[in-house]
Parts: sequence; C-alpha cells; structure tokens
Amino acid sequence: MKKRTMFRRAVSVLLCGALLAVGCSGCDAKKEVELSEENILNFTEPEQGEKIVVLTIKDYGDVTIRLFADECPKGVENFLGHVESGYYDELIFHRVVQDFVIQGGDPKGNGTGGESIWGAGFKQEITSDLRHFTGALAYATASDKLNKSQFYIVTGEPVTDKLFTQLEASYGKKYSDNVKDLYKQYGGQPFLDGDYEVFGQVIGGLDICLEINDVAVGANDKPKEQVVIEKAVVKEYDGSGVNFTAK
Repeated sequence: MKKRTMFRRAVSVLLCGALLAVGCSGCDAKKEVELSEENILNFTEPEQGEKIVVLTIKDYGDVTIRLFADECPKGVENFLGHVESGYYDELIFHRVVQDFVIQGGDPKGNGTGGESIWGAGFKQEITSDLRHFTGALAYATASDKLNKSQFYIVTGEPVTDKLFTQLEASYGKKYSDNVKDLYKQYGGQPFLDGDYEVFGQVIGGLDICLEINDVAVGANDKPKEQVVIEKAVVKEYDGSGVNFTAK
C-alpha cells in the first residue's frame, strides 16, 4: 500500500474522529490562527532540582519527561498528582497511530475513561511557546476540550514546506521561520498547535517512544500486544543532561 503523506494522514485521523480521546473538535471550518509569536521552550534543559517524571515502560525502558509548570500550572499539577498517586501505574498505551502519537492515561484502556485529580476536567492552557514537536507531551481531550488524565506523546517525521503551505491554505495556521526550522529538524505534528495543550517534552528515551510507535495495532489503533506503563515516578533533575532525539 502506498504510504500516505503526513498531511493526508493527519486529515484522515481528524475526520474519522480518532484523534485523542473521544470525538473530534478539529474538524471545524477553516479559521485564522496566528502562531508566529513564540519563545520556544520544548528544547530547553530543566533547572537543577526541578521536578521531572520518569515512565518505566515494561519490556522497553525509561522515558524521562520535563514539565513546564510556569506555562501550564494546572496541567502540570494534574499530571504530577496522578503520577504521585500511582494513577498511571499499570495503565497501557491504548492508542498508537504510527508517525502521529502514542496515547495513554486511561484507566479503562479504551479511550473513554479518565478524570483529573479534581474529578472534573479543567480548561486547556495553550501557549505558542510549546509546540507539538516529536517528543512533546500533551493532553488528549474530547469534544468538550477539557483536560483530564489522558495524554499523548508526539511521534512523527521531519515536516516539509509543503505541509506548512497546506496547513495555512486549509486551516489558516501560520508559522514563523524559527518554528518551521525546528519542525524540519525534529519532526512533529504542527497541525495540532493551538488546539491541544503541550505541557511537557521527552528529554530522554525518545527512542523508546519511537519503538512503541511501530508496534502492530488492531481495531481503534490499539496495540495487539499490551504496552504497559509499569511505573511512573517523580524525580528531581540532577543536571545529568538531556537528549531530545532518538540518537
């Protein structure tokens, strides 16, 4: 089967309602979205002693994540609260869409469950300073656009100029040269910018995320063999360095 382009894959996922949790709010008519003002933070190193999260994936290894508490205080508080309570322990990645996202955080394991640490969902905290580059951590939302417990980690290939042209023509989304260059370098899913809350970035173990990205899936993009978060823990960053790539 001929491989679809990234743009066709993205549109297909959006239109079929398979994007993130339940329902699809990304299928609205074209709207102007200005995304050119930014001070990109995804690829900045945590400060010594800053809280980070390590996900131990059974049979795969550790994925280390930086969180952006200043930009997304509620989102980070919710994620840390769930990690510290053991909420994510033994949950699966219930959805894997190759070269798109790996998604988890649902206690039901089917994309229909989950709640915030406060019970009800909470409003998204979207900033132009955090984007959907490969390795970005973001909240999966349903049509109500409220964050709960489900999250996804972005996977993807380097982005082309053709995709940016298509995004502006079809959805009115505009990107600065700096952001375009970073998407070309790191890859990701720029069409999600402005619609979902990015609140973290993988700083170690991206190769594990990309390995999960390639697992065989069945109905509803669910892995045929379970991919389990064996343990999620909060640690303090020790200044040991970061790796934003799979190399």
